[in-house]
Amino acid sequence: MKSIPNLKLALIQTALHWKDKTANFAMLEEKIWEIEEQVDLIILPEMFSTGFTMDASEMAEPMNFTACKWLKQMASQTQSVVTGSVIIQENGNFFNRMLWAKPNGELLWYDKRHLFRMANEDQSYSMGKEKKIFELKGWKILPQVCYDLRFPVWSRNRQEEGSIEYDVCIYIASWPEPRINAWDILLQARAVENLAYSVGVNRVGSDGNQVPYSGHSAVYNFKGEQMVFSENTEEILIVDLNAEELNLFREKFPAWKDADKFEIL
Repeated sequence: MKSIPNLKLALIQTALHWKDKTANFAMLEEKIWEIEEQVDLIILPEMFSTGFTMDASEMAEPMNFTACKWLKQMASQTQSVVTGSVIIQENGNFFNRMLWAKPNGELLWYDKRHLFRMANEDQSYSMGKEKKIFELKGWKILPQVCYDLRFPVWSRNRQEEGSIEYDVCIYIASWPEPRINAWDILLQARAVENLAYSVGVNRVGSDGNQVPYSGHSAVYNFKGEQMVFSENTEEILIVDLNAEELNLFREKFPAWKDADKFEIL
């Protein structure tokens, strides 16, 4: 990247109302308007409109319905990209879909690849099949959802025509408290191994299945250094990502050039 401006992120760590879209939209809208400075990207947790539920047929909606319209409205009003995942029904299938709403009304998405079988997510939802890279202000961004964090091959930062594939990986999650240590370790590891900023947004509180969540939303830089972190509390984290520092480190320590080349079948 050359002469690329900093990227300012807002990470919203919050509890969610169980399977109550109206309440969640209202609550999140209030939190979004608490952000006093202009940011480029607002990040919400996994399944922000319902909580992490396997009741896909009950809670799903088609594209360009309530959740999509709400995200587009928030993006337009804040002039920021707004992202988070919701339950989408499409062609008879259900997806845990991470939506990426731009201020100009454009809507991109990524479908969660790795479905959490221990909660029967693989029985309720269809697997995403395509790795996506989004662009924002010259930054290349890899969207990922929760359980994807455990599978480094899927997020491996590969060479693309002599340059590195992405600059930031973002993980939105409903990661339970009993396994929070793994979340901390893996989020930091993704930054180090990919020479990229690693961003994780997790929720707090308990869901309708009495599963507890303890936050630990965080950002790590390309050296694995923690930039911001929030424990078990509702909080909005603001952080600036620096492109010049990222590029200088990649030039001085170009480990990405020695990465194994492979294709995912």
